[in-house]
Amino acid sequence: MSKLSEVFKLNTFELPRRPGEMKEYELDIELSEKVGIELIAVPVGGVIEVDARLESVAQGILLSAQIFAVAAGECGRCLDPVEVVIDKRVQELYLYEPKAARKNRAPLLDELDIEDELFMDGDLLDLQSPIRDAIVLALPSNPLCSDECAGLCPSCGGKWSQLSNDHAHEVIDSRWAGLAGLGIDDSDFKN
Repeated sequence: MSKLSEVFKLNTFELPRRPGEMKEYELDIELSEKVGIELIAVPVGGVIEVDARLESVAQGILLSAQIFAVAAGECGRCLDPVEVVIDKRVQELYLYEPKAARKNRAPLLDELDIEDELFMDGDLLDLQSPIRDAIVLALPSNPLCSDECAGLCPSCGGKWSQLSNDHAHEVIDSRWAGLAGLGIDDSDFKN
């Protein structure tokens, strides 16, 4: 078990296991590994704030949480730093026992054909999966510093926004570059 998964554990010992019981938690999860995608992520040392409400239900514990974090990365066009504020809501049901153990007790839940079920580990909830999923889905796949970002000049690497309007580079066909050393001018071939 990695250090990262340990910081996402929430002990629910204080929450009675009777349907209708509720408890609220405020968590600040400091990250030892980045959470996000390659271009943009909540960095190491960053904090994910979680306002969680846990409710006991017949099958397990229902988690309703508001997640707040700030992801940092770079613009996909000009490579300037970019920050994205993440403010997402998640809701997940953590089951007390696996499907096989509750076959005859919760037929309605079995009919839902839930693929990714979450389970309690004794009194512990592992919040990593729903929080990570919420953050990754909230991040842009191609972060931009602004919608108007023109990017970089492919020839010199200068930012288009800082270059003059008439900025251009002479394009020489590499197949004819060898003739440049011979002192031949293209005007020699014109009528």
